[in-house]
Amino acid sequence: MDRMLITSALPYINGVKHLGNLVGSMLPADVYARFQRQRGREVLFICATDEHGTPAELAARAAGQTVQHYCREQHDIQARAGAAFGLSFDHFGRSSNAANHRLTQHFAAVLEENGLIEERVDKQIYSIDDQRFLPDRYVEGTCPHCGYEKARGDQCDNCGRLLDPIELKEPYSAISGSRNIEVRETKHLYLLQSKLQDRIADWVASRTDWPALTRSIARKWLTEGLRDRSITRDLVWGVPVMKDGERRPGFENKVFYVWFDAPIAYIAATQEWAAAAGADWERWWRTDKGAGDVRYVQFMGKDNVAFHTVSFPATLLGSEEPWKTVDTLKSLNWLTWYGGKFSTSQGRGVFMDQALDILPADYWRWHLMANAPESDDSSFTLEQFAGVVNKDLADVLGNFVNRITRFCKARFGEAVPQAGAYGEAEAALTAELDRRIADYTACLEAMEFRKAFVELRAIWVAGNEYLQTAAPWTTIKQDEAAAAASVRCALNLIALFAALSRPVIPFTADRMAAIFGLDPETAARWPEGAAAALSRFRGGEPFSPPEVLFKKIEDDEIESWRARFGAE
Repeated sequence: MDRMLITSALPYINGVKHLGNLVGSMLPADVYARFQRQRGREVLFICATDEHGTPAELAARAAGQTVQHYCREQHDIQARAGAAFGLSFDHFGRSSNAANHRLTQHFAAVLEENGLIEERVDKQIYSIDDQRFLPDRYVEGTCPHCGYEKARGDQCDNCGRLLDPIELKEPYSAISGSRNIEVRETKHLYLLQSKLQDRIADWVASRTDWPALTRSIARKWLTEGLRDRSITRDLVWGVPVMKDGERRPGFENKVFYVWFDAPIAYIAATQEWAAAAGADWERWWRTDKGAGDVRYVQFMGKDNVAFHTVSFPATLLGSEEPWKTVDTLKSLNWLTWYGGKFSTSQGRGVFMDQALDILPADYWRWHLMANAPESDDSSFTLEQFAGVVNKDLADVLGNFVNRITRFCKARFGEAVPQAGAYGEAEAALTAELDRRIADYTACLEAMEFRKAFVELRAIWVAGNEYLQTAAPWTTIKQDEAAAAASVRCALNLIALFAALSRPVIPFTADRMAAIFGLDPETAARWPEGAAAALSRFRGGEPFSPPEVLFKKIEDDEIESWRARFGAE
């Protein structure tokens, strides 16, 4: 399809995201969105900060701010960090905005009309010292399944099991640390997912191109049987629970659960984008308004998959309204920090703002995507990062560009040479590039990123090998025209490399295009074949040799970063 809706899992509002968060959803979504735009497709890339729920309240409390002020400030910080990393969102919204309030309340109303929401009396943890019911994340304790001592009331981060706060052993209040708690009765709204078991199962079965990880998680939940889920919490910050235009009786101090309202923010953020752009949001989300011609692709880490393969589809399908549902859900495993967890509080790991303090975005983008945690969890180490940057970016791509532009300037001047005709070496290069570009394109279409960037690196290597074979610095002594032809071919390769590399290293790609004064958008059109690309410059086009594209990372820098970021 020529229209593509792409969403990334919403980054949570509490603090700048680390490299694992980045590669788990936002960065691969950006690479894919950039690639599809370069292919000439109409792309809408939507994201937002996820601002409701217990952690936002706790983080605001710790910062000494109102939750409204905290979330507004953190959204701006995350928006700037995303832009600095080249994340090309068409809109980066907020789940706390009015559009999401309206839509969340709309879905709750229609689901209740359809018999899929009911009030139930729950047993819930009440903190006597805090004088309040504690939502799931306000309760911590020992996981009853694996014994992890810092499990949250909604989920154990160690074994991944979903929990109910009353299941925790030795529970305590995350607000005050008090163990002076008891179980009391309170009312909540439940989404009756059990009634949608067969419909969700049929829908999942119809998603034929989901990755194995996504499919296995969805099937696990369906095999265990869908459970009815509470969609309200005892919090102040969130979407109010309404009925007939007023606060629902008995729910005056409750809001909708963050996992109910957060995915709805994809639609709400699209509405905000449309209002600002003078566009039509319905053609992206309503199948009766043209969204049936849209391919919808979601990106997220594996811990978010269940909610997007069960809970959010239950909301959309249960509404009985013509909403667009996801076609492909690209899930990724976790990136770890030296085999352990990234930790803000313990100063372990590199976070987005810190990364850009020490190196430009493309260094990080390349390493993260070339080693994306697709088939399994993967460990980030500074030593591996430096090795990949030095070998791939500095020695292969950067060296090629700097070597040929400087040689041309020294021997032919600052214009593409006109003399000479292509011969057998260029024909062999064209054939290899055609094959590799086709494979690279197919891997990106399939969202197989590690395979894709193996192919891209091989394309860069092919350029270096061609240059070694053509050896214009030697050939020029006997045949200046042949040397000129090989230099012209190599300069054309720079423009080709720029277009092919732009999805993953966009800032460097634009610098490569700027060598020839090319408009970045025009230069980025996806090449259909190598022959045309290698004939783009026919001779006489001016160029300016760039500064070194990538500096190598030195051993003393690695040691300094290890100490700074808590490497073990």
